[in-house]
Amino acid sequence: MASTSSTPLSISSSSSLIDARVSRQSAATSPQCVSLPTLPPPLVQPQNRPWRAAAYCRKIARNVMTMATGEVPVEVASTELPEIVMTVQEAWDKVEDKYAVSSLVVAGGVALWGSAGFISAIERLPLIPGVLELVGIGYTGWFAYKNLVFKPDREALIAKIKDTYKEVTGSG
Repeated sequence: MASTSSTPLSISSSSSLIDARVSRQSAATSPQCVSLPTLPPPLVQPQNRPWRAAAYCRKIARNVMTMATGEVPVEVASTELPEIVMTVQEAWDKVEDKYAVSSLVVAGGVALWGSAGFISAIERLPLIPGVLELVGIGYTGWFAYKNLVFKPDREALIAKIKDTYKEVTGSG
């Protein structure tokens, strides 16, 4: 029965494998090297892409046809915007002070970004998240006991929510 002993291989700086038994020998003898297969060269992407050129030519032809006839091509006319986009466009057209509305949107985005940063900074502190979780659980329990357990309190809460809804929506 033949013994199967394996010897470790190491990688030299010349990207070839060197047998560990041979590397322990004197430096005068050359090591036995096993060369690695080389990788194939990377594929060169063609600079001219015929499918892009064809799409560009179709786009140019469609634009020329539109300018010449004054009609919108069928493929462009058949695409409709989603309902939410049309609703937003109609609401934007009704706005008189677009500068103020856009300023409010930007300020809201900055406030949202800042609050997210603030919350993530608090989240990194060691004890604060656990304490805030306990405060939230305690407040939820107190609110449920005060407003949801007994029927008169529930009815008062529902009436208050309906009144606030009417104030916000402006319905009478």
